[in-house]
Order: sequence, then C-alpha cells, then structure tokens
Amino acid sequence: MRLFRKSISDWSDESLMHALSQGDQTAFSEIYERYAGKLRGYFRNMLWRDDEKAEDFVHDLFAKIIQQPELFDATRSFKTWVFSVASNMCKNEYKRMEVRKNTLHGVDTSFAASTENVLNQVQDAQFLKEFEEKLQELDEKHRSVFTLRHLDGLALKEIAEVLEINEGTVKSRLFYATKFLANQLSVYQLTQ
Repeated sequence: MRLFRKSISDWSDESLMHALSQGDQTAFSEIYERYAGKLRGYFRNMLWRDDEKAEDFVHDLFAKIIQQPELFDATRSFKTWVFSVASNMCKNEYKRMEVRKNTLHGVDTSFAASTENVLNQVQDAQFLKEFEEKLQELDEKHRSVFTLRHLDGLALKEIAEVLEINEGTVKSRLFYATKFLANQLSVYQLTQ
C-alpha cells in the first residue's frame, strides 16, 4: 500500500513556516503565493494608494520572513502574525513620514487633484475614487481597522490580535469608520 503525502498547497500556514525554518524553500513559495497579493493590497490601502511603496513593503516583509523565519511566533496564527508585522511596518512609515514632513519646512506634499473630466467617468469609477479619497481622510487607527475588516477580510478577533487591541475597540473604530464613510459618501446612496 502506497502512502500519499499531502500536497504542500494543503499544508497550514503554520506548517509551512515550520518547514521554512527547516530550510524548505518550496514552503516559502507557497506562503508567498498565499499572502503577497493580500499584503500588497493592505499596504496600498494603508500607504496612500502608492503601488510602488506597497510593492517595496511586500518585498521587505517577505525578505524578513525568509531571512529570519524563527521570528514567527508559533503560538499565533500566521495570518494574524503577518498582518501584525505589516501593521507595525505601516506605523513605522507614518513616523518616518512625520519626521520628514517636519524637516520639509512647509513644502506641500499633498496629492495633486485629478485633472480627469469627472463628467466622462462612469458612476462606479466616481464612487471608487471618492471612496479611496475618503478612506485616506480617516486617521490611521480607523483606516487600519476598516481596511483589515472590509478589504482584507479579517475577522474582528483577528483584527484585535493584529492591532493588539480588544475586540470592543475594534468594533468602536469600525463603527466610527463606517459611519464616517457613509456620511461622506451619502450622495451615492440609492434613493428608493
């Protein structure tokens, strides 16, 4: 009788990290395949819609994982751990940007307004653009909770673990962010 080994794609994230810590490079490839796109989206949403910066952050995060897989806390789920690391990277970037802003002596670093003719855009494109702008108006703590919940699909408990806050705080921030976005985007509500 022949024994069948589970395909690497069936392994849990935690098993993959254990294999990676043992030098298994195919485990790294599988982890990358599972999370690179999700993390790229997270970083893009958290870092001012900057695709290039998001790509750099994904690269940096996976470089850390491959160089030091032992940093993974095996008592946690990989998903919440990796999003915690990503969240901390964003917080560090905000701090760096604040320092840079203070050293620019008043140079305006705001994003330039779009010059596209809004009248020629479809309703969905207008909404998406305004949604992205309003999402960026939220402070980091509210934007982070909203992004993790609605754009990255994490459960409330997972968000609490990622951000190291209690679930009540997650719910409160999520409520505030949702209410803010609903009020700001009320012009797009369907009238019945």
